[in-house]
Amino acid sequence: MRAVLGDEGVLEREPLAGHTTFRIGGPARWLVMPSGEDEVRAVVLACRRLGWPWRVLGLGSNVLAADEGLDEVVVKLADRFSHIEVQMEAAACGGVVFAEAGATNAEVAEVACAAGLAGYEFASGIPGTVGGAAVMNAGAYGGEFADVAVAVRCLTPEGDVVDVPAAEAAWGYRTSLMMERGYVVLGATLRLTADDPAAIRARMEDLARRREEKQPLDLPSAGSTFKRPEGHFAGKLIQDAGLQGVSVGGAQVSTKHAGFVVNVGDATAADVLGLIAQVRERVREQSGVTLEPEVRLWSRGE
Repeated sequence: MRAVLGDEGVLEREPLAGHTTFRIGGPARWLVMPSGEDEVRAVVLACRRLGWPWRVLGLGSNVLAADEGLDEVVVKLADRFSHIEVQMEAAACGGVVFAEAGATNAEVAEVACAAGLAGYEFASGIPGTVGGAAVMNAGAYGGEFADVAVAVRCLTPEGDVVDVPAAEAAWGYRTSLMMERGYVVLGATLRLTADDPAAIRARMEDLARRREEKQPLDLPSAGSTFKRPEGHFAGKLIQDAGLQGVSVGGAQVSTKHAGFVVNVGDATAADVLGLIAQVRERVREQSGVTLEPEVRLWSRGE
């Protein structure tokens, strides 16, 4: 790994709490940070050859990592793999943005706004990367990744680089072909439409205000803790079950938005898991609805 990435690209026994938005998680055996497609491929092939288990991490905005850590290689695709390119189209009808997997949604939205390209405003406040957005079909405020994607560049588990056209990506609610097949997203091409940068900026600022009003952005969390059950809203079900403000250790059902579990002070993964279990049980008893976690639970052997 060091031969491929250099000393600065390989961290041993690195606590994952510093790499997740929950600020929770024990040490990864190795945390590696590739800076290009060739390095990502080299790391994955090395893991396969040596029989080492591995996972991909972006900003860790949808991850709860185990307190005991992971005896695995965690491949972090973030700052070192975050180039963004814009290609404007003729006749001022729009343009195409290519973003590497580690580019944040906020960065892509900012670059698009500066170029006068609209369509990614919905993602400007989603605290994750393009790679995560592609895998999860991230969405908010009436928009989702599938609406603007042209293709997703991926690395297969066998080490082949493939471009998945949007029509073949099988996007659904928080799912995709990339997730089902275990593809590593390397980047994505987005088609956006021309608009006045001031109008785009105004929409982004409006969404930011709405998020700040409704979501507990001042506390560590992994965003919405549960998937939206069909015909319901998870936050409303949790609130109706009398669980808003309930806590286990340092984990609490947010008093601002019941759909969020937040870290109010030195929460452990065990605290969060205990609270999730309590919420699921109470909501099922109260409404008959079984909530499914949206946050991805990382533990040894899973």
